[in-house]
Amino acid sequence: MASTTYEDRPKNFIEHLASHMSWGKFIFALVLFFFLASVLFPFYWMIASSFKTYAEIGGRHPVYIPSALRWDAYQELFSYWNFQRNILNSFLVAIPTSLIAVVLSTMGAYASARLKFRGKNIILNSILIIYLFPGILLIIPLFAMLAKIGDAVGFDVQDNLGILVFTYLAQTLPVALYMLANYFRTIPEEIEQAALIDGCTRSQVIWKVTLPLSIPALVSVVIYTFMIAWNEFLYALVFLNDRDMFTMPIKINTIFNDPTPRPHVVMAASTIMTIPIIILFLAMERYLTEGLAAGGVKG
Repeated sequence: MASTTYEDRPKNFIEHLASHMSWGKFIFALVLFFFLASVLFPFYWMIASSFKTYAEIGGRHPVYIPSALRWDAYQELFSYWNFQRNILNSFLVAIPTSLIAVVLSTMGAYASARLKFRGKNIILNSILIIYLFPGILLIIPLFAMLAKIGDAVGFDVQDNLGILVFTYLAQTLPVALYMLANYFRTIPEEIEQAALIDGCTRSQVIWKVTLPLSIPALVSVVIYTFMIAWNEFLYALVFLNDRDMFTMPIKINTIFNDPTPRPHVVMAASTIMTIPIIILFLAMERYLTEGLAAGGVKG
């Protein structure tokens, strides 16, 4: 019987992997591993900490895996802190902000991309310049302006989610308008001209031709504005005083600053707050990539 040489014997997994792995592939895989670990580990630590006890979180040695899946933090979050009310408040702010922003920015972006009028470029660039100012510089004039309007009309600025939506639009509309204007410029005008020749009005062209072709950009704007309104902290802290009107970021800050430390409850609230954004990104990933890639190129 012929003897089996070293080259002819079956290779194990390590040897098989080494035969197909070059130094370039190895370095790329190593860099990718550390990148994914740096991105995913904080999420894992947040979720795992929500199931830990206070002793496991505050101990001298880190506990990477909780000893058991304890739901005490989530039960306390909903039974004692009434966190479901804060979740509802965040939805009541984020959803209208994203919808109103996409409607207003669509009309303004289409006008700047297709219509010809004096000062069009100046207006568009001026709107974008507003976005360059940090939000903390705008909060005082916005609050003073809204307070005077509220005194004249008869509404209260404090603890008013509608007013909070308005302040978020001041932050999200400039960049949303700029993104959509650049995307509309990538759509050939000949398509719209053909629809006009066929008898469509300008509004019908927008509704039946332009908007269906702009779904990736519209989805990108919706996700972007929703994420800003969902995570915003500073404006909500200034305009909301009633605990029942708090959005989730303000409520998490309240739990964090409680005299009795509750880090596991904070982690549970942070996990709940993160889940909708992750689901939204994963569901709309294809549209988001296309919209940002096209909208980021100036036409």
